[in-house]
Amino acid sequence: MIEHDTIALLKECNAGVKMGVTSIEDVLDNVKDSKFKQTLQENKERHQQLGSKLHEALNRYGEAGKEPNPMARGMSWIKTNVMLEMNDSDHTVADLMTDGCNMGVKSLSRYLNKYQAADETSKGIAEDLIALELKLTDDIRCYL
Repeated sequence: MIEHDTIALLKECNAGVKMGVTSIEDVLDNVKDSKFKQTLQENKERHQQLGSKLHEALNRYGEAGKEPNPMARGMSWIKTNVMLEMNDSDHTVADLMTDGCNMGVKSLSRYLNKYQAADETSKGIAEDLIALELKLTDDIRCYL
């Protein structure tokens, strides 16, 4: 049970990291404020670092990562492009990123509750990812 929950939690975190990196890449070219752009780039790098940590952990179990849900990814892409087409501003980017982070925190918290038997290392990675998402929402609140 511990191994099953650990692998499942790691895979969900891996999908979340990939979704976060892709979402940042989707909006980065639309950011006008240099400090905001730097904040997003740094957050993307932190996501990628966590992604590497997740891959190492999954490799120890002989498992591959998980891709984000295609439906969720598609809906995110559509929402991002429609909103930016209507209003290409830093406010819109901050709004989109805040919504994405909130969804990520909600999903990851749900997975932490669902996979309670996961090992402490995996839970720690999930908590680090949640903290990263929460920090980003705090850092970009001034652009809303």
